[in-house]
Amino acid sequence: MEPLDLNRRKNGRQRKLADHPPLENMTDMRGVISTPEPEVEEETEGLISGADYEDRRHHMAPTGIRGELGNVLLLLFLYVLQGIPLGLAGSIPLILQSKNVSYRDQAFFSFVFWPFSLKLFWAPLVDALYFSRFGRRKSWLVPTQYLLGFFMLYLSFTVNSLLQSEKGPNVVALTGVFFMLAFLAATQDIAVDGWALTMLSRENVGYASTCNSVGQTAGYFLGNVLFLALESADFCNKYLRVEPKETGIVTLSDFLFFWGVVFMVSTTLVAIFKRENGHGKGKRRVPEETQGVMETYKLLFTIVKMPTVFTFCMLLLTAKMGFSAADAVTGLKLVEEGVPKEQLALLAVPMVPLQILLPLIISKYTAGPRPLDIFYKAYPFRLLIGLEYALLVWWTPSVKQEGGFPVYYYAVVLLSYAVHQVVLYSMYVACMAFHAKVSDPLIGGTYMTLLNTVTNLGGNWPSTMALWLVDPLTSKECRGAAAQSCGSAAEAELCVKEGGACVTTLDGYYVESLVCVVIGLTWWLWLGKKMKQLQERSPAAWRCRVNQ
Repeated sequence: MEPLDLNRRKNGRQRKLADHPPLENMTDMRGVISTPEPEVEEETEGLISGADYEDRRHHMAPTGIRGELGNVLLLLFLYVLQGIPLGLAGSIPLILQSKNVSYRDQAFFSFVFWPFSLKLFWAPLVDALYFSRFGRRKSWLVPTQYLLGFFMLYLSFTVNSLLQSEKGPNVVALTGVFFMLAFLAATQDIAVDGWALTMLSRENVGYASTCNSVGQTAGYFLGNVLFLALESADFCNKYLRVEPKETGIVTLSDFLFFWGVVFMVSTTLVAIFKRENGHGKGKRRVPEETQGVMETYKLLFTIVKMPTVFTFCMLLLTAKMGFSAADAVTGLKLVEEGVPKEQLALLAVPMVPLQILLPLIISKYTAGPRPLDIFYKAYPFRLLIGLEYALLVWWTPSVKQEGGFPVYYYAVVLLSYAVHQVVLYSMYVACMAFHAKVSDPLIGGTYMTLLNTVTNLGGNWPSTMALWLVDPLTSKECRGAAAQSCGSAAEAELCVKEGGACVTTLDGYYVESLVCVVIGLTWWLWLGKKMKQLQERSPAAWRCRVNQ
């Protein structure tokens, strides 16, 4: 997700614009300083509007939140569980970077963050296929969470060998297992989002988005920031221990085992004691959406074929190319330069209040007829921040001291991160406002989900590409050994055996940073104006003609 930060990701049905993205406000999944674009979610308002008629026919007195406090707490807990594997997945790139893996390996692992952006493609199946006697949502929630628990328990016994093999970390195996965790978490999100609409009464269904936002953020914080802090021997020795030790308070294996057990136990309790179809007396429930699988896929294809929507989707898929180096690589470069990964993670904590307030403030300026004007104005400032990030990485080695980095260095990093958040959220809220403005109200949920999916993909693929290209763009030479080079891993190893050392003469990150800014400026000057012009299209250009 661009910098997924202490809030992201995020993932399910779209919250109100005032809510911050699911986890996208959490620390960047590939490097804490960059904050992947907040992952956008699907719109539920269209699903609940159908209940109005029933509400008018069977008016009942509001029951208040107290009568459903148990359901609200259950939803909150389920979203916390969802954030745990996402947070753990976000911590792995930092761990891998401390073990000197290549950026191509980092690019390969970045596919772990794709499932939440692609869940639209299997969400109709989760909605349509189920065992009615067991429950429409429990049919997917229970087996999905059991599998999450199983994979976490399996990883608890194997992750050390995967990270510490003789040839270095087994990135392929790690990617496969964590991709499955992310896929299962995305599927669990679909089920929980759908269940939230019927678990709560009509007057309390608005609490579902709050549970989503707070729960995912808390889960991501536990799985990422808290884990990295407690896993760090330096952090624990400095702040939590009297007598120093060589390891942190917890290990990755311990953390995985604990949460694997929590998944197994909690899922069993939900399967046995929570009845999905039991409706309390006197409570107005939201009718469930029952659109067929093929109808949904046909509707999505019909929307994409519309010329205006197709043009907008192409712009969304390319808009974030200029930010990819800053968002995907900067945090990893800081770790490479010696900045402790747990310190980078902790910098996300003071950002949480800012990430909550920013959407509320910015939405006041995007509520008019031309929300993309804010997107267009913020774009060049975000490009400049990318250059500032590159300068920050270049400056880092010169301020490193024997005992670490001075306080003023972290203050500069925090300030850079805060400015980045302001610009990022300006673009994010503007984009979401435009989605809401142009989506056909007759099919608002599907329409919004499609646009949000394209927006998320527009951040995923440039980040993966940026990571992949760092190594090919980097130049190294062998110094101290005659007739040797460092063009490949084998050549670098031979250089060291001959008594030499591979020295970087041109860092691909800086090349990428400049190239991305050039690409971004070109996009802004040429395609950015085309995006602004889409606001001038008539509402009819966005309407989808479907058979009623």
